[in-house]
Amino acid sequence: MYEIIIDEEAIDFLNTLEKQQKERIFNKMMAARENPFHFFDRLAQRTDYKLRVGDYRIIADIDLGKKKIEGTQIGHRKNIYKQP
Repeated sequence: MYEIIIDEEAIDFLNTLEKQQKERIFNKMMAARENPFHFFDRLAQRTDYKLRVGDYRIIADIDLGKKKIEGTQIGHRKNIYKQP
């Protein structure tokens, strides 16, 4: 089973969402702990992965050796892929 770590900025974004949306995202992350590659898709031309939850996306790095999923960004699908 993989350990899940969520970046502080991603947690701040989650706290702006309604309770139902937060729970849906959290439950999907917990489901991905057993087999993350069933839920996450590799992003084109990048080393990280995305998890789709309705209109929201979770961008994460998956470390096979340490069995960790590190959620680096959470956001709406319209804004999540834009580079700063």
